[in-house]
Amino acid sequence: MFEARLTQGKILKQILEALKDLVLDANIDCSEEGLSIQAMDSSHVSLCAVALRSDGFDHFRCDRNISLGFNSSNLGKILKCADNTDIITLKAEDSADSLTLMFESEKNDRVSDFELKLMDIDADHLGIPDTEYKTTISMPSGEFQRIIRDLQVLGDTCTIAVNKDGVRFSVSGDLGTGNVLVHATSGVDKEEDSAVTIDMEEPVELTFALRYLNFFTKATSLGPTVVISMSPDVPVVVEYPIDQIGHIKYYLAPKIDDEGDE
Repeated sequence: MFEARLTQGKILKQILEALKDLVLDANIDCSEEGLSIQAMDSSHVSLCAVALRSDGFDHFRCDRNISLGFNSSNLGKILKCADNTDIITLKAEDSADSLTLMFESEKNDRVSDFELKLMDIDADHLGIPDTEYKTTISMPSGEFQRIIRDLQVLGDTCTIAVNKDGVRFSVSGDLGTGNVLVHATSGVDKEEDSAVTIDMEEPVELTFALRYLNFFTKATSLGPTVVISMSPDVPVVVEYPIDQIGHIKYYLAPKIDDEGDE
């Protein structure tokens, strides 16, 4: 038996919103530790990993490890029926072919329940190696979203360069070029949520497809901060911490000098 109750039901809605443009079908892996989702996008360019700890739920029970295969479009249609203030409970039997979703309104004057037919998805679990990153940037998630949205108008690829001056986001396309330099802020003059911190061992400069960075910013509503970790020649990690309960991480390999490719 699996059962998980989340008072902040909107977190599940926001996670699905952050996934659905990248991931078509995926498994929710349930264990005593919590819930996790790991899936590559359909073109196998980026990887998305979600982790929600069991202690972040109001009630959590998982008698044995189970995988719940879902289609993100179908799950999205059901989650649209929940208000942002609803309490959401997920339930499934050990050998279930459906997932029950119960939505309770805040005032408890309405309870809806839906069943989502589950899918049998054969997905390889990818071991993500522990990497010591040469540079880690923490910045307001809304600011990152705005930079990516603005630069996407100019071209297809974005170069992110980190050095002692700050973080520079650059794009060059047919229309022209654009550069945004974000300086690190000292914690004194900024609140924690709006601070920009740069932890750098060595300068790093990598180029990424803007299309995917734009998909990642769909997770902006999950929290005020985004953490970007980079090292030469390894995928960037774009992480959105989810308040007290877990995180969503996106991995994207840098583009090698083949500017002709999409």
